[in-house]
Amino acid sequence: MASQKVMGPADWGRLVVLSILWGGSFLFNGIAVKELPPFTIVALRVGLAALVLLTLVRLMGQAMPKDRRVWAAFFGMGLLNNLIPFSLIVWGQTQIASGLASILNATTPLWAVIVAHVLTADEKLTGNRLIGVIAGFLGVVVMIGPEALSGFGTGTWAQLAVLAAALSYSLAGIFGRRFKAMGVSPLATAAGQVTASAIMLAPVTLVIDQPWTLPAPSPATWAAIAGIALLSTALAYVLFFRILSTAGATNLMLVTFLIPVSAIVLGSLVLGERLEAKHLFGMAMIAAGLAAIDGRLFALLRPKAEGKRVQRRQA
Repeated sequence: MASQKVMGPADWGRLVVLSILWGGSFLFNGIAVKELPPFTIVALRVGLAALVLLTLVRLMGQAMPKDRRVWAAFFGMGLLNNLIPFSLIVWGQTQIASGLASILNATTPLWAVIVAHVLTADEKLTGNRLIGVIAGFLGVVVMIGPEALSGFGTGTWAQLAVLAAALSYSLAGIFGRRFKAMGVSPLATAAGQVTASAIMLAPVTLVIDQPWTLPAPSPATWAAIAGIALLSTALAYVLFFRILSTAGATNLMLVTFLIPVSAIVLGSLVLGERLEAKHLFGMAMIAAGLAAIDGRLFALLRPKAEGKRVQRRQA
């Protein structure tokens, strides 16, 4: 029987850093979206990240793969992990509130445990994992605010679009497992994926946004674009593929629970936003869910509970 992949301290640390990098993208997006349309932001994001990562590959003495199969996989990963979900979420958020969109996006780990159970041999669904994922999802709902669900039922197609984006992310996690078997390093994988994404997004941006007609962005917007490209994309995807290669797709998708936590904490520290009781309670539920998924805490507690039962019988 296949064993469940368990993350070590290093993997948990990378997952937290990844959530901070992706949570910070909300700050950068909030600045850039005031002057630039969505597809232009996304195209600049992956385009600049691709240039940085390709340069870093050369500086590290590595070489990008030349095998057509590998590049076909890069385009497949870019399609599932960037082009499809980015487009669906951008379109969905034109019709539904961002809070509801965030909750729907937090279904990614739910999709991930189902998809991984069906499509993999070593990431099967367990009771602890299912309970933990449900607890984590409910924690996101509590933290964002159950009132965000009041919009559920209106804008049905937009809601389905965001759910489809979450499913696409989970499929990308499974699809990306092949790069380790192909012998492609996490750095080269990140560079190849964002390069493929940039190539696919360029014509979409040119047709829809026509960026040459836009006013020149301000220095603050360019700084936000640099942040989202260098930190929230280039560095984030190196961590993404490193975690995927060591901890598996299901564990990687847990970052979706941590992103709202990072976004709220960063908002409190950087923007002076107030932390409310619901935020703390939601974070506690997410922490409990992650502990259940990890399994080791319950494994430590189980022998103690059994020992107490034995003592009671003997008494």
